[in-house]
Amino acid sequence: MSADTLIAQLASTARHAARTLSTATASERKAALLAIADAIEKRASEILAANAADIAQAQSENMHPQMQDRLLLTPERISGIASGARQVAALPDPLGKVVRESTLPNGLELKQISVPFGVVGMVYEARPNVTVDAAVILLASGNAALLRGSSSAQRTNKVLVEIMRGALATTAIAQDVLQLVPADDRATVKALLTARGKVDLVIPRGSASLIRMVVDEASVPTIETGAGVCHVYVDEFADLDKALPILINSKTHRPSVCNAAETLLVHKAIAPTFLPLALKALSDSGVILHCDATAQKVAEKFGIAATLALEENWSTEYGVLEMNVAVVDSLDGAIDHIAKYGTNHTEAIVSENQGNVDRFIALSDCAAVMVNASTRFTDGEQMGFGAEIGISNQKLHARGPMGLEAMTTTTWIVTGNGQIRI
Repeated sequence: MSADTLIAQLASTARHAARTLSTATASERKAALLAIADAIEKRASEILAANAADIAQAQSENMHPQMQDRLLLTPERISGIASGARQVAALPDPLGKVVRESTLPNGLELKQISVPFGVVGMVYEARPNVTVDAAVILLASGNAALLRGSSSAQRTNKVLVEIMRGALATTAIAQDVLQLVPADDRATVKALLTARGKVDLVIPRGSASLIRMVVDEASVPTIETGAGVCHVYVDEFADLDKALPILINSKTHRPSVCNAAETLLVHKAIAPTFLPLALKALSDSGVILHCDATAQKVAEKFGIAATLALEENWSTEYGVLEMNVAVVDSLDGAIDHIAKYGTNHTEAIVSENQGNVDRFIALSDCAAVMVNASTRFTDGEQMGFGAEIGISNQKLHARGPMGLEAMTTTTWIVTGNGQIRI
């Protein structure tokens, strides 16, 4: 069977099964999510065994340790996945919301309501938690899901989808609303991206190269999720007691994710005081440093290992313990740097000057701005959305962490009493 035929069959099966979502009540969809959460916790040992096999293969293929961290599941992470599903279940129902309504002079009653997209494809790398995060958000918002993870996580993903489908079999929701797209054939990705008319939306989640490939090659509508070249700007009016922990958390808390900071920008007025502290703290945390000429001199003066940054460093999403450091002449200098090298994801300012904060916010063209807080808070769960489908850094439809409401579109309901157009 060709990849195109396979995707067409999976999409058709999912769309038919999605009728059970369209007619389900909010409480029935909630019950389905809770059943999934319970089943994941109950069968954690199976998940861990499958994940151990994926990790063993990753190690044999010399996968980068940070990528292995993305792939790895632990009992704590599995509990977190189940918790995320329960948090989504507790959120307000996103469907059937009245966006606007009015009555026209001719008596027609207009109402715009929120509805699901239909069949949504996910293309993602390594992280098996995305399999569950995406599934529960799509189910809660009434969408069927075609899940295409990476081959590196195929054993884990297979078990997770089997568990979720088994849980759905005990509910009012048909299990075929969840379909796992085989990951052992790269042709299935292209088939999914070009299944226009069969798949309503495709969302990529992963590296910048994956996202670019999906956006460039898809004929199905896409939502572009975020490659993250994120910055922490320490303003001349920063409180250094806040700045240092914000910096370290932004870079080292989990460097493999898209909201980890990749570049530190320091105002020249505060650089003599802050740079020695920052460079030492980063170095002590195991961060490899790439500095501009000014920061490099400070590193050399204090015996801190660092290399002179190349042009390509400034636009690199490392995903590991590496970071760029630059000194800027002004707040606008920081903004200019971010505009040139950033990816419109998350930018942070540390400052006690409200005027500078307001200007930074106004000039930061990005999905999220952090004021005196770590970039790591650009996260659906941290922002109260439960799990997230991804973080969008585009401008159409959805921007920032995408929860339930981002997975809906609208329908106009026009109710009359025999009116005809003259």
